[in-house]
Amino acid sequence: MTFDKETYLNNLKVTIESYYPISDKSWKLIESTTDFQTIKKGETLLRNGEIAKNLHFIAKGALRAFITDEQGNFYNKNLFLEYYLAGSKVSLMLQTPSNFTIEALEDSIIININYKRYIELINENDDLKNFYIAHLEKNWIIDKEQREVALVMQNATERYVNLLEKHPDIADRIPLLHIASHLGITPTQLSRIRKSLEKDL
Repeated sequence: MTFDKETYLNNLKVTIESYYPISDKSWKLIESTTDFQTIKKGETLLRNGEIAKNLHFIAKGALRAFITDEQGNFYNKNLFLEYYLAGSKVSLMLQTPSNFTIEALEDSIIININYKRYIELINENDDLKNFYIAHLEKNWIIDKEQREVALVMQNATERYVNLLEKHPDIADRIPLLHIASHLGITPTQLSRIRKSLEKDL
């Protein structure tokens, strides 16, 4: 797969700076921790039980992070599209085995960021530290809490509409069974919701 690495690296820089502006020096340091990886639809980026080494910036494509129970049923913990930083945060921080698997839902281009080096750079550079804090607050505290509240306080239709507002093309890109799992409902329920919304249009 041929692609323009500079464009994708610039998208990573823009994403970082959407949280906090960083210096050219800091960007060069971050860039030095990266490498590109292409992954086909259905392939695994991180396995359950594996110790994570990288943060994964999705330059192109879509991933899911899922947990499988003893009966073989899966639950999609997260769906990640372009410009998201994916990874098993607990596994990265504690260097313990990941509790979930990350799999490609489309052919994807990933920029891997070496986590050990990334943390060293954050500790050495205030602008990167400020980015790190802002990113953690938005994605691992605010968004996580809003999702947890939505699962209790919102009905399934409201949760699906909110997802469409964030990602209007998600239903064209990701199988409905994975979207349903992410919303905590069955594919049949999601199908009914979609039909009901189409009638209202």
